[in-house]
Amino acid sequence: IIIAFIAWSISNPDTASAEFGSWQTWIGKQFTWFYIGSQDVWAIFIVAIVFSKYSSLKLGKDDSEPEYNDATWFSMLFACGVSTGLFFYGVAEPVLHYTGKNRYSADPFKPDNTLAQEAMNVTLYHWGLHGWVVYTIVGLLMGVMSHREGLPMTLKSCFYPLIGEKIFGWIGDLIDILSVIATLFGVCTSLGLGTIQINEGLNLLNENIEISTRSQVIIIWSITTVATVSVLSGLKNGIRRISEFCFCCGMVLMCATLFLDNTVYLLNLYTQSIGYYFNWLLQIGFHSDAFEQLDTNSPGQEDRNRFLPDGVESTSGPSTWMNGWTIFYWGWWIAWCPFVGMFIAKISYGRTVKEFILGTMAAPSVYVFMWLVIFGGAGLRMEREAAQYNLCCHNLNLSHIVDMSQNSPNVQLLLRDSMCDDGACNACSEKLINSRSSEGMNFGELRIEINQLGFDNWGKTTQSRNLTRLSCRGTEQMWFDMMMSYGDLGNFLCGFSLMSLVLYFVTSSDSGSLVIDCLASNGYPEPPALQRLFWAVIEGLSATALLVAGKKKTLVALQAVAIASGLIYTVLMCIACVALWKAFKIATGETTQDTPQFKIDVLDPVLCDPLSEIFSSDFASRTKRKFGLFLKFILNILIAPVSVAKAAKLIYGSIYMIPTLIFTTLFLLLFVFLHLLQTAVEGSWALAWVCYLIFIFSVSVVRQGARQKLRIPGNAVEDFFLSLVLYPSVCLQMVETLETSINVTPIKLKDLGERNGAISHSNPDLPDGDLEKVGNFNHDIKNGQPTINITKEE
Repeated sequence: IIIAFIAWSISNPDTASAEFGSWQTWIGKQFTWFYIGSQDVWAIFIVAIVFSKYSSLKLGKDDSEPEYNDATWFSMLFACGVSTGLFFYGVAEPVLHYTGKNRYSADPFKPDNTLAQEAMNVTLYHWGLHGWVVYTIVGLLMGVMSHREGLPMTLKSCFYPLIGEKIFGWIGDLIDILSVIATLFGVCTSLGLGTIQINEGLNLLNENIEISTRSQVIIIWSITTVATVSVLSGLKNGIRRISEFCFCCGMVLMCATLFLDNTVYLLNLYTQSIGYYFNWLLQIGFHSDAFEQLDTNSPGQEDRNRFLPDGVESTSGPSTWMNGWTIFYWGWWIAWCPFVGMFIAKISYGRTVKEFILGTMAAPSVYVFMWLVIFGGAGLRMEREAAQYNLCCHNLNLSHIVDMSQNSPNVQLLLRDSMCDDGACNACSEKLINSRSSEGMNFGELRIEINQLGFDNWGKTTQSRNLTRLSCRGTEQMWFDMMMSYGDLGNFLCGFSLMSLVLYFVTSSDSGSLVIDCLASNGYPEPPALQRLFWAVIEGLSATALLVAGKKKTLVALQAVAIASGLIYTVLMCIACVALWKAFKIATGETTQDTPQFKIDVLDPVLCDPLSEIFSSDFASRTKRKFGLFLKFILNILIAPVSVAKAAKLIYGSIYMIPTLIFTTLFLLLFVFLHLLQTAVEGSWALAWVCYLIFIFSVSVVRQGARQKLRIPGNAVEDFFLSLVLYPSVCLQMVETLETSINVTPIKLKDLGERNGAISHSNPDLPDGDLEKVGNFNHDIKNGQPTINITKEE
């Protein structure tokens, strides 16, 4: 699968970029509500766990101790979790929100200071609690299942509390395969895209180092070589030491910037931004650009007496902003959750649940806020001061101007449209040329000025580099422009940043390789050295092939695939929250093997038992039985109302059977009929799905009644969503269980299968051999479990 994706992206870079990009765009537009809402629910869920009785549980034995001290543990999880993103967006994101088009800048009456604060707040939102909660849930669940329950350290183990041994079947393998693909794509695209930023920095320090594919390939393999050595050295020697060192490098950069810049301003901004963040957290956390995504530019504003200043067409933000920023971030955080969550779980043995949550969600958010406020705040200050210094984003063709100056160096400088790209000069170009023309400058003097600053810098930065109009620069350049503004230390800080950037890349690459190794070896904690080498090299080869064949387009295309996979993981994450809560109940003994259950699982009919059962002695009989369930599953797609009616009869009595049958049959048939009617009546599909939901609600109500009858734990939400997705299995599950626990006949008694527990009966003459075959629904009534009374005749 990996080779196929990469090969197609290389052979058709334009098509791949457009196709995968369209996936990402479609998912973003259709599921904004799902991404936004789920992140909020997860955050609330984790906060609830912190204050629950489960917060004192340990990820390991009750007397276990952490393997790493707090500083080492935090530096490892932080370096793995954020990678180089903080270098890429640390300066750039607040500036882009401040100067770009969005719902805040669309308001022409918003004060500039407020706009700057809104830009900082959006940045903190994208990097704060809502992002880290993804890693926290996955890491916590994997830690509980692996360190406490002894399951393999793979993503499929997260679902053991829900489906048990079936994680070792094709469903579990599918989850792990998807995790390997998402992790490899995420790491290799970050490696490829990050080399572009490193190449920019090297070129800034030494113009002889070209910004070229050759330079970027050298960078990729330099990083891959170090990462390979690190991953071969193991977790405690290689990854640990590099993480500690690169974290310290980041601290040095952050403290240096705090002291070299306007320190009081940055401290004020940090205090102010923390308050602003928590004050607006609820509002921004649920905001989904509902009106902006209508893409109608608020039509009819004048008819509603909405005043619009001259030159302002609309006070709405662009419809694509949410998809390009917030949804991009959530997709990226979620796509990385198998990789980062598993790595964090691996290094968190011996931690309590509360320590884990505070260390993976609260502490990183506080540190990230410091980073973003210091570097982003410094960038906002520079952007505002540069504008005051008349630096701006021109569209002058400087090569053409230099050629003109060589032919006529003494000619008075005058603005002409031919001097600008597209034959039309923007306001900035007019201001730059006219200001120099008014001072009597000629073309020859302008050429000297351009050559001194360089084509990329003229008009955008000062001679001393202390000020740069960051909004005129590429995202990859902004960080280095910021570092260069600190006078004599500029070159040193740029070089130090490059070293830190490379080390952060190495930690991502080696930890990613380690995670892929563990997933590919079914959770084996110490994969073979040859396998580690294989996956580390595959990452480098993938990034190189994509970069050489399709330049940035293929990398962006593969990145879009990784982000699009975030939709699948969003669904899995919601299920993981349920699994985590059940895992806590298992760990504390609230749920045991004696807890009543349905006779069959909802996944039994889809043949997903562990592959190891192929070699068991009863494989033939078990397969025959499961295949019979599969046929019944197929049949229940059509005759589910009959099964629901049977279940209602056994639960509530015979009087409910016919009404239930008529009601459920009606709405299931309407679901099919209205879809067929869509060809003649537009909109019938909507009514069809309404009918389907009514049918599903009916099934879930009956299932809830079955649970209550059999004393099986659960809730109405679980009943509804299981019915929504697998109603044939739910119907089959109810009938199979109810018929063998309530309506017991001599024949059914023999067919109950292998069950645990005892049966309470009124006649002691009933043979013990038959009693042993009865299901686990039959326990002592004193323990609050259902009791079945069987007479001698029965």
